[in-house]
Amino acid sequence: MDAGCPRLPDTVLFEIFLYLDHADVLSVGLVCQQWRAVARDEFLWKELFYRYYRVSRDVPRHPGAVSWYDEFQRLYDTIPCVEVQALKEHNDQVLHLSFSHSGCLFASCSKDCTVKIWSNELDISLQHSSNMRPYNWSYTQFSQFNSDDSLLLVSGVFVGPHNSSSGEIAVISMENFTLLSRVRNKPYDVFGCWLNETNLISGNLHRIGRITSCSVLWLNNAFQGIESENVNVVKRLFKIQNLNASTIRTVMVADCSRYDSPDLLLDYEEQLAASSTCPVFDLGSDSEEEGAKPKPPPEPAVQELPDARGVPAEHGLQQLFDGIMEGHVRPAMTETELESKVAKLFVQNRTKPPEPNLLSMDSNSKTKYLIFTTGCLTYSPHQIGIKRILPHQMTTAGPVLGEERRSDEFFDSLDHVIDIHGHIIGMGLSPDHRYLYVNSRAWPRDCVISDPMQPPPIAEEIDLHVFDLKTMKEVKRALRAHRAYTPNEECFFIFLDVSRDFVASGAEDRHGYIWDRHYNICLAKLQHDNVVNSVAFSPVEQELLLTASDDTTIKVWRSPRAVRIRQARRPRPRKLLFSWLLNQKS
Repeated sequence: MDAGCPRLPDTVLFEIFLYLDHADVLSVGLVCQQWRAVARDEFLWKELFYRYYRVSRDVPRHPGAVSWYDEFQRLYDTIPCVEVQALKEHNDQVLHLSFSHSGCLFASCSKDCTVKIWSNELDISLQHSSNMRPYNWSYTQFSQFNSDDSLLLVSGVFVGPHNSSSGEIAVISMENFTLLSRVRNKPYDVFGCWLNETNLISGNLHRIGRITSCSVLWLNNAFQGIESENVNVVKRLFKIQNLNASTIRTVMVADCSRYDSPDLLLDYEEQLAASSTCPVFDLGSDSEEEGAKPKPPPEPAVQELPDARGVPAEHGLQQLFDGIMEGHVRPAMTETELESKVAKLFVQNRTKPPEPNLLSMDSNSKTKYLIFTTGCLTYSPHQIGIKRILPHQMTTAGPVLGEERRSDEFFDSLDHVIDIHGHIIGMGLSPDHRYLYVNSRAWPRDCVISDPMQPPPIAEEIDLHVFDLKTMKEVKRALRAHRAYTPNEECFFIFLDVSRDFVASGAEDRHGYIWDRHYNICLAKLQHDNVVNSVAFSPVEQELLLTASDDTTIKVWRSPRAVRIRQARRPRPRKLLFSWLLNQKS
């Protein structure tokens, strides 16, 4: 035993450790040999872990962990929570951040109407800045590198005639930072995304009535100016009717090829089955079992009207018109209600059937999912639509208007719909594309929407939902910690990002947040002076995180472990003056 270190019972010693600061717990072994004797005791570290992080005892250890001691150290030492740099080259609100797949570069978009390219070296530095104002842009809002990092998609708000605003997508070459092409994008919060190395998806919106519209999603070749004389550079992917003032927004593409080999399984029973061939014991509580029960399937995107009574849609539409003309429709409907009912009846008979069951898809398939926000009750996005993209649809070759349709297939139906019951303000995919994370602000539990232009009030708390795209079910409980304060009509997108082990999000409460994906616990709050709009993990180093804020700064955060390693690599300046004084004294 170390001199001066009194011998204490292990149970008493452990209780003391529970009240120590986290860093003290890890360093106390350097002081007391008695602690070193129990430092690797699995039972003690397991108890300490559950108590310190307030994790339910039904939650098993992370499948990649060797011991509870290592897990405790991982959650302390590898969270990117130490600010190492603040980038202040933007002069207005910074709205979005995106890394290249190699992690060597990242891009930032801002209300100052520039997109800036940064070099991710030991110290991050600005490599290039493109000003989009000469193209009549109001600001840049989103960016994404293509799969080989040779092209950058930049989305922004375009100011048209009579100061009307729409969206536009620009494609920039990473070789010489030249602008290759521009594509209109309406509404602007469709953002746009890459489907593959050379093709990107944009949107267009056509008004049919006051609260009825049609969203068309287009596939565009990135090299339009070069190839347009010889081959098609655009092709219509899908045409979807929008009801009750809703529109399609925030498109993204999920690659289904890795669903059977994800980086991290979030279902605990699935984790155990994958990690061992031994008999699996039920570690879940009653509440966990209830949470794991299959939920009722969501209602289809196109529903049978209650008063149709099995009558074909075209006859139902004719009966509705006859009833109006003869005065039999009671009670009298408003103009909005009439338009909504007619649109529903019309879409029933003019929509192409959905693709076969998504869950029966071959795990090695090259199929991809197009994922976007939508709705059916009001203009605020409250549903997630999923549409399968088949291999032959992934090129602009072929007819511009896509596959031939029968006369009664005017619209495409959604293959799957996830109802969020709240205003969706952010979405992000896990690196393996198996899980979809969704930021939303909930509606009141029993709210009724009678006017699509008057959505329900939304909560200040932001719920972070997790959906398994292989089973199309919600997994885990919603994460909470972050908050937002703007009302429905002023609500804006807060970008989140997911790494192998963590998920991070911005918030309106002037903080960024980090959670552990396995344990469902909040690990860190990252402070700014204003709203945090976007976060981004390095795809090759999850101990590096960027946050972007309305305070015009981009902050760089690294883990305590990464900071120690970086400091050890830096050459230490020699204290010449101090050495000279010592020599003079001697």
